[in-house]
Amino acid sequence: MTASIWMAVGLIGQALFSGRFLLQWWTSERLGRSVVPNGFWYLSILGSGSLLAYALYVRDPVFIIGQSAGMLIYLRNLKLIRNERRASGGASA
Repeated sequence: MTASIWMAVGLIGQALFSGRFLLQWWTSERLGRSVVPNGFWYLSILGSGSLLAYALYVRDPVFIIGQSAGMLIYLRNLKLIRNERRASGGASA
């Protein structure tokens, strides 16, 4: 039973992680230009977090390193977005 739960965590994480590209594509098509919406970064964090949890469960060091490094980048991008909004007076991007 435990292995099935962890498999579900991994599959949900992969779905969230893949969903970020669908969101980016859909938003770009809707706006008629290439954009990276903030939701992309939130889906990246949720998906990467779930995949990292799964990687820790299966004890895969390659997978753990990859997801950990990505998580730092996604969090940093959200911090940069927040800093930019503060500097511009809180206007939405």
